[in-house]
Amino acid sequence: MQIQINTDRNIEGHDALSSQVSSTVDAALSRFKDHISRVEVHLRDENSSKKESVDDMHCMLEARLAGKKPLAVKNNAETTQQAVDGALDKLTRLLDSTLGRQRDKRGRRKFSAIEGTESPKTDT
Repeated sequence: MQIQINTDRNIEGHDALSSQVSSTVDAALSRFKDHISRVEVHLRDENSSKKESVDDMHCMLEARLAGKKPLAVKNNAETTQQAVDGALDKLTRLLDSTLGRQRDKRGRRKFSAIEGTESPKTDT
């Protein structure tokens, strides 16, 4: 899985930040490595350094899955790390959902959570 970091000119410490964000993304998405070819991380300071405001750090994550359209999520937070963490939470849920649906189409049986019994297999 390749990780590409993009920042705007208002974010400082690009090399150290890239290393930290890269390791965070790699750790959070490690269980999806077989499905993801590349993750692009876009970081920007919405209000630049001129103004201090709440949730002005923006993170957009785009995951490229083999044979599928890219999946993208966005998150705003007070710090860069919080913005990345929030976006990773969203992307993890989206990947679970997307890849879970693919597995269900391949014939995995579903179990009813309420009754504890197996639900009938449906053709799709």
